[in-house]
Amino acid sequence: MTGNRELQLSQRKATTVRYLAILLLMTLSSAHVLSEDASWNQWRGPSRDGFWPGMLPEDLSRLELAWEKRLGPSYSGPVTDGKTIFTSETVDKTFERITALDLATGEVRWTRQWEGAITVPGYAMANGSWIKSTPVLAEGSLVILGMRDEVVCLEPDTGGIRWKADLAERFNARRPPFGGVCSPLIDGGSVYVMAGGATVKLSLADGSTLWKTLDDEGDEDDALGCPVIETITGTRQLVVPTRTRLCGVDLVDGSLLWSVRIEAYRNMNILTPTVIGDRIYTAARGGRSQCFEISKRGDDYVATESWNQNTQAYMSSPVTDGETIFVHNSNERLTALDADDGKVLWTGKPLGKYLSFVRNDRVLLALNSEGELMSVEPSRDSLNIWAKRKVADDSWAHLGVFDGGILVRDLNALKVYRYDSP
Repeated sequence: MTGNRELQLSQRKATTVRYLAILLLMTLSSAHVLSEDASWNQWRGPSRDGFWPGMLPEDLSRLELAWEKRLGPSYSGPVTDGKTIFTSETVDKTFERITALDLATGEVRWTRQWEGAITVPGYAMANGSWIKSTPVLAEGSLVILGMRDEVVCLEPDTGGIRWKADLAERFNARRPPFGGVCSPLIDGGSVYVMAGGATVKLSLADGSTLWKTLDDEGDEDDALGCPVIETITGTRQLVVPTRTRLCGVDLVDGSLLWSVRIEAYRNMNILTPTVIGDRIYTAARGGRSQCFEISKRGDDYVATESWNQNTQAYMSSPVTDGETIFVHNSNERLTALDADDGKVLWTGKPLGKYLSFVRNDRVLLALNSEGELMSVEPSRDSLNIWAKRKVADDSWAHLGVFDGGILVRDLNALKVYRYDSP
């Protein structure tokens, strides 16, 4: 009898442990689940990290082209609220234009344009002089950064321009030779953007300057990356990749909380920071993969390098599930790194010059610059590409998604693909 009771107790304990484990996994998973009306509304999606809380296609043969709209050239990713798609283009090498299209039909709802083009230097001509910033759709506003470092805020329903802020002129800064590339973000009635030779907080209401910081980059003050807002060590802050540093910035007053030096070829620090709890991962061509732990000693923040290794990235911002970091190398290969120690878990074959990533808990979608879409198993064991599908001809713009479909911004077209949920 005693043996039976001990066996029953052991079984009950095991059941309890399994139940608690399931609850923990559900809690951890729900930390990344957004509201039911989540939309692909900004650079790299609703949380700016490439994560989509809904379904994604694993079998790409199920994709069907719903409609296609020819447009001028752009590297801006399309954004949508689930009803309307907003996309940008450069027109006649003179104007920048935003077009709003019905997601279901492709019908043009409105267009708005302004003068804003530049010509990039000859060595950068391969990637064009067309607009590159992805707009942000939030808090009833649509905001984009133009190539001349001019921020434009529009009314999403009508396309009316609410305000424009020429930050190069406002701060007496040079026009960025590569053009304005930072994708702005909106948070709490404010716009955060790296432009005008600095990192700037603007009023969403009228475009006035609330603060300006990190304006000490010298001759290389033109941003090549995009910031994120994350809670680190209990403090919500702006994480900023300047040309030479990775920085934490106070959201209220713009003060510098911490910074670390990032080595990169020609100071091309490009990746959007990957935040994993209190750690931040980044990598650069000509530098290294680095992971930094942010902590506090009293009132001071301390950034300590947790690990570094030789993997170099270039322009493709990685994605992570918290345990594994999937990064596209400067040698065009997809690599999986252990998030805890940076160990290389596997490295695949070359997949293209650039990859934009979207993931959920089941699949990793990767769109390369040649227009090939891949569904990849998010595995720690090996690179397993489930399917491939040609969806574009020239696709440096970031892949977008919506419930039941994907958005592909070809260099000269917007394409909407749909698929049936399983």
